[in-house]
Amino acid sequence: MSRQAPANPSSALLDSPSVQDDSTQRIVQAITAAIVERRLMPGTKLAEQPIADIFKVSRTLVRQALHQLSRDRLVTLEPARGAFVAQPSVAEAQQVFAVRAMLESAMVRQLCTELSDSQLRHMQQRLEAHLQAEATAVARTDVPGRTRLLADFHVLLARMLGNEVLAQLLDDLLRRSALISLMYQSAHSAEQSHGEHRQLVEALVRRDAEAAEQLMAAHLGQVERNLRLHPRVPDLASVLLPQVAPAKASPSRRKTQG
Repeated sequence: MSRQAPANPSSALLDSPSVQDDSTQRIVQAITAAIVERRLMPGTKLAEQPIADIFKVSRTLVRQALHQLSRDRLVTLEPARGAFVAQPSVAEAQQVFAVRAMLESAMVRQLCTELSDSQLRHMQQRLEAHLQAEATAVARTDVPGRTRLLADFHVLLARMLGNEVLAQLLDDLLRRSALISLMYQSAHSAEQSHGEHRQLVEALVRRDAEAAEQLMAAHLGQVERNLRLHPRVPDLASVLLPQVAPAKASPSRRKTQG
């Protein structure tokens, strides 16, 4: 006896767990990329229905994606209000950079001391190719591209050690760093970061562990210093009272500036 085909094969396919998982991950990846590439600002509301319409999926799958992003600390879920792109606090920003400094300083020291000569040559080739891609993105003012490449440089270093756990941990920290940069960065210089990456590669190739460690610490310190983590609090009167032009002082009462 011939087996009867399902009434709607395409519907059965769309309802399969693997397709649902793929759809959820597609939403997660799209929102993550938009945050990392500075296309989604902190505090942006992520309404379920519009996202469901964009990806042509159910709101249930969107909700699953938002819960996953919440676990990754890229999204906050607020009762009765919905999902929002996370807004890291100043304390969290400082903690993220402190952890990165500890991890990445130790990482570059390991790269200098533990890689074989052949592994070092392979690392140099891959990093030079990556630096060239960075330079191209910086030169053409490709903001999303250069942002992702400048972050990926750090994950690539971890993968050179063959430590996937470290690479995943750094990837998580770098996504959170991207949110922090969106909130607090004043005048980030991509060209300066690219130059610091090149100096790091040169130190790694020389197996100069001391220089590599110092350069990494200085690089992360410079990125953190470029953030407005301590914004100037304005005087309340200057904010609330109408702005009145100061009266000109008479010649006899003018004071010399100095």
